[in-house]
Amino acid sequence: MKIANFDAGAGPRVGVVKGSGVVDLLECGMPITDILQIVRGGHEVLNAVRATSDATEPHKRLVDIRLLAPVPKPGKYLAIGMNYQKHVEEAAKLGIPGSQHQVWFNKQTTCITGPFDPIEPGVTRELDYEVELGVVIGERARNVSTENALSHIFGYFVANDVSARDWQRHSPTFTMGKSFDTHGPIGPWIVTADEIPDPQALDLECRVNGEVRQRSNTRFMLHKIRDQIAYLSTAFTLEPGDLIATGTPEGVGIGMDPPRFLAPGDVVRCEVAGIGVIENRVSGKAVD
Repeated sequence: MKIANFDAGAGPRVGVVKGSGVVDLLECGMPITDILQIVRGGHEVLNAVRATSDATEPHKRLVDIRLLAPVPKPGKYLAIGMNYQKHVEEAAKLGIPGSQHQVWFNKQTTCITGPFDPIEPGVTRELDYEVELGVVIGERARNVSTENALSHIFGYFVANDVSARDWQRHSPTFTMGKSFDTHGPIGPWIVTADEIPDPQALDLECRVNGEVRQRSNTRFMLHKIRDQIAYLSTAFTLEPGDLIATGTPEGVGIGMDPPRFLAPGDVVRCEVAGIGVIENRVSGKAVD
């Protein structure tokens, strides 16, 4: 099931995407105005949404609505770095060392923006892209085992971990360069976990102005998603609605020779097979 946050002219609504249309849950009489109500409601609420949408024809066409970030205000947005070997190798050429441990940083939640909203460069001179598979936590996770980790996932989305590389170098935590406003496009919806039998078998692709820059598969992750959840939950609790960006493959702009950073007018298209596509245009003017 694809659960979307959208606006058809009357403010944010929650719906289920069916083909080229969307079932508006409010119009079905379900008092759901936030996807987190479904995420935190457990199987009972999810099953009720599924039954309602299965029995209802779409109220609106996708072409007539604006898709919004499915989870605009999560409690946490965590991202792992250096999680594909070839990305580790391209980073090493830039003097960025790898690690035997999982490398995590925060993306401040105010960076989140919609799947087709513009990316504002802000003050960076080195704007970069990173296609990633995103995870929405569905059940509270504390000290979970790798064997049970995937059962704590509500669903998946496409993420672009937009990066201000110059600001990323300001501190070893990466947080400043990863958290500019609008530098967290996510969507286009959440695909529930039951629709993705193996999250480690999904193709990823990023195109800039139609040119393929990144192309890989989640099977090449160094730390699988189950390992990521187990590792994080060893230190702190993951709550329903928390987001995880699971790492990007090789092909980022800073890794090219010479580097090829994003510029105003560029269009970045990120796709994860089985999940969907997000596409964002870089707005504004180049920094002097």
